[in-house]
Amino acid sequence: MLDWIQTTMDALGYPGVAVLMVIENVFPPIPSELIMPLAGFTAAQGRLTLWGVVAAGTVGSVVGALPLYYLGARLGEDRLVAWAERHGTWLAVSGGDIRRAGAWLDRKGRAAVFVCRLVPGVRSLISVPAGVARMPLGVFLLYTALGTGLWAGALAYAGVLLGGPSG
Repeated sequence: MLDWIQTTMDALGYPGVAVLMVIENVFPPIPSELIMPLAGFTAAQGRLTLWGVVAAGTVGSVVGALPLYYLGARLGEDRLVAWAERHGTWLAVSGGDIRRAGAWLDRKGRAAVFVCRLVPGVRSLISVPAGVARMPLGVFLLYTALGTGLWAGALAYAGVLLGGPSG
């Protein structure tokens, strides 16, 4: 997987980082914990810049959050819970998980989107209850961009540190 990620970044540059982060949000088996440090390492080697990597990672992640947000908004909680009860085992998501996520979002408010963007495992999934709750799209995008930018920046910087002169 690392070779494929590196090949994509080498071939496409910043758009490659963005595309990988879109895929990471929609198909979580490709983790940002691999993409962004590798992009930061590439920046440390002088082939990309740290700011460009962070911007591309943030844009890609925000774009990748939209399909799950719209899925939640379109289907609503009851239909998602029914779907999860029938098919969620292969994604390790139950109807109860969806209801708990929605209730947690209701209790914590809009800032939950920001906080969840910093937590591996739920980074992408918070988009669904935000859509179910019909969080205003502008607010969703703002909190998603802020949280994702911080996350992408931290991971990319770790990659820079690994790829630096003494790395």
